[in-house]
Amino acid sequence: MYDHVNGGIVVKDQKTLYKEAMQVLKETSRTFYIPITFLKNDLKMSVAAAYLAMRAIDEIEDHERLSNDVKFDLLTATSELLKETFDAEAYETLLAPYADELPEVSLRLADWLTFCPEGSRKIVQASTSEMSFGMAKWAKANWQVHTREDLDDYTYYVAGLVGTMLSELWAWGADIQTDRDLAIGYGRGLQAVNILRNQHEDMDERGVSFVPDGWTREDLFAYAEENLAKADLYMKDINKRTVLLFCRLPLALAHKTLKAMKDGREKMTRVEVEKTVEEVQAE
Repeated sequence: MYDHVNGGIVVKDQKTLYKEAMQVLKETSRTFYIPITFLKNDLKMSVAAAYLAMRAIDEIEDHERLSNDVKFDLLTATSELLKETFDAEAYETLLAPYADELPEVSLRLADWLTFCPEGSRKIVQASTSEMSFGMAKWAKANWQVHTREDLDDYTYYVAGLVGTMLSELWAWGADIQTDRDLAIGYGRGLQAVNILRNQHEDMDERGVSFVPDGWTREDLFAYAEENLAKADLYMKDINKRTVLLFCRLPLALAHKTLKAMKDGREKMTRVEVEKTVEEVQAE
């Protein structure tokens, strides 16, 4: 079941890690678990590892009980660790005081990077490092968005970076070339829909608003639509069916969620989500 013990840390074999990674992925994100299963071999493992690595730091950023200063310190240090060959022991030591507070996906970042194919690991680490740096910056600023530039900066770090990383992975694993700005729009569009969906909850529970000063909810809808239009253009460069399926599902869900909110509903129903999954797979 295990390969070896490295510096007191048990290193699991790839088969065990694969099984556990996909299980944690399923538990943490149904939205992305399904499209990831559309991908093949190394790309599937790379995107799964990337999602888990980014979710690991996202859980630190979103944590309800950690102070913003603690978040800044943890995320900054993690960003630095990701710039080199990842030091699992240093990461474990960093998180040790908060180990009881943090979820499995955060505590096991080293496992997700080990699970990631060696050829794509630098791409995943570099993007997660940059994201961790940006999240640290915004935690320090208490996520106070005042201008369009602020919103663009925040959505770049937490979502646009996902788009650029995916584009690098498509080039690496499937020889697909995509436009970087459109890739950022793809990520931003999905995030803008999330901001709209969680707008009141963010304010009520965290005292945080991602809406620029003077903007109405209609302005935020326009921002989402502008970026989803870029996402639609981004899709035109993708000519491999498995990658197209992966990208199409979150985008279809974002478009339909936006429409549901415009119609006065909070979100899509479970039946609508399931129908969308079926439609995307049938295309």
